[in-house]
Amino acid sequence: MEAIFKNTISLARLMIRLDRLRLPMWLLMIAIFTWIVPLAFDDMYATQQERDVMAETMRNPAMTAMVGPGNLDQYTTGAMTTHQMLLLTAVVVGLMNILIVIRHTRADEEDGRIELIRSLPVGRLANVTAVMIILIVTNVLLVLLSGFGLYALQIDSMGLQGSLLYGAALGGIGLVFAGVAAVFAQLCESSRGATGYSIALLLFAYLIRAMGDVSNETLSLFSPLGWATRTEAFTSNHWWPVLFMLGLSIILFFLAHYLHAIRDVEAGFFPAKPGRKHASIFLQSPAGLALRLQRTGTIAWAVGMLVMGVSYGSVFGDLESFFEGNEVFEQLLAEKEGYTLTEQFIPMLMIVMSLLSTVPPLMAMLKLNREEKKNRLEHLLSRAVSRTNVMASYLIIALVNGFIMLSLTAIGLWAAGNAVMEEGFRFATIYGAALAYFPALCVMIGLSVLLIGFLPKMASFIWGYVIYSFLILYLGGLFDLPNWLGKLSPYGYIPQLPVEEMKWWPICLLTLLALILMFCGLIGYKKRDMQG
Repeated sequence: MEAIFKNTISLARLMIRLDRLRLPMWLLMIAIFTWIVPLAFDDMYATQQERDVMAETMRNPAMTAMVGPGNLDQYTTGAMTTHQMLLLTAVVVGLMNILIVIRHTRADEEDGRIELIRSLPVGRLANVTAVMIILIVTNVLLVLLSGFGLYALQIDSMGLQGSLLYGAALGGIGLVFAGVAAVFAQLCESSRGATGYSIALLLFAYLIRAMGDVSNETLSLFSPLGWATRTEAFTSNHWWPVLFMLGLSIILFFLAHYLHAIRDVEAGFFPAKPGRKHASIFLQSPAGLALRLQRTGTIAWAVGMLVMGVSYGSVFGDLESFFEGNEVFEQLLAEKEGYTLTEQFIPMLMIVMSLLSTVPPLMAMLKLNREEKKNRLEHLLSRAVSRTNVMASYLIIALVNGFIMLSLTAIGLWAAGNAVMEEGFRFATIYGAALAYFPALCVMIGLSVLLIGFLPKMASFIWGYVIYSFLILYLGGLFDLPNWLGKLSPYGYIPQLPVEEMKWWPICLLTLLALILMFCGLIGYKKRDMQG
């Protein structure tokens, strides 16, 4: 029995060394975000009366779908933090665990590193066990950093038990999706497939929770994210959801070990379909090849974007009926006179949906960088194909990808919203509000092209900029942050349609900036050396 786990600790040390920067950065980013939110809330909503007004603003189906249910009758600073931030942070923690697990399991196996390690005196289950040990330690550290960090803030409503429960909910979600990723790493033959299925399940868990919280509470209990919101940290302090998470993660860990033990190296339980005997005519060009490599992921993201738009649009009818005649909201929305509550809600939705729509085109563009790192691009460039042609192919695909994703979110939002509203929106209103963000999306693609062209090793830093844009623009108003912080992101220049008038000068400037970035990136890529 010991033989199959031989040198597990040595492998764990190696993985920690490889992630000596990545893991601390993830932990610090999540912990600091967890600490600053309640401080901002405590400063902005100093009295219980102000917090009660905020509770009224959250008492609607749209907010429940986005952040989950909360204890709105005891809306202390702690309850507000749990209600508005726990779910969002849990999704980020789940994503962190998925990426780390896939990196050290299926990605290493796909690149041949596991075969090299297995040629040494290493047990069959040592690698997957080492990954699980690292993730357990990482999530325990996250629990301690979050829990004791929140308690150290010395906010009246945030006691030790609630603080530790908040951290435990994050750690529990992390372990669940570490187990999910470990299982898909055994089922899929590629790291891309394992990552895609794992993230899809994370998004599905969020969607199931959103639908359940709005219409059927029982449905939410089928989602681990629904369990997290049921902890009610800092108010009721329920620990049973954490026990559910631990139980599910243990089951997933054992399942991953079992599947790993009965399969061959580089094999999967989801077999790849046999290819055609003769290639399609589309594979005779770099653009056709690039599109074929990204076809499955693009379709999955497209479906996800459409579903997201539909899920948000489906609550518009309840939103209007809920606030009809609500004196509190009539007072709160006096500054936006002339616009309905739904119209005022659209700009916030558009920021979220446009930033999420930025992810698939950036992935499509960065695929070029990954192909180069794995030396697969050399086979293409050794033929009568120029570098400019290759990069331009990926660039065009990324631009079309972004346009499609924005369009699908808008179509889903409009279709579902009009189906449940008595007086729906014109299609041009919703579609125009979404497409206004396309120039900002192009700037992000242009930045990724520039990084690939001149600093390919730093190309992944573009994700940090996306996260910054999301935090500043989505949470900036909540924390009353200076406007200039939002102007550091291209999305901060987009007019908030339909409650603001269309301004063409920022659209034109962003388009020009995107073209300049793309052109410079193409020049840099043409002149630099290939880096495998």
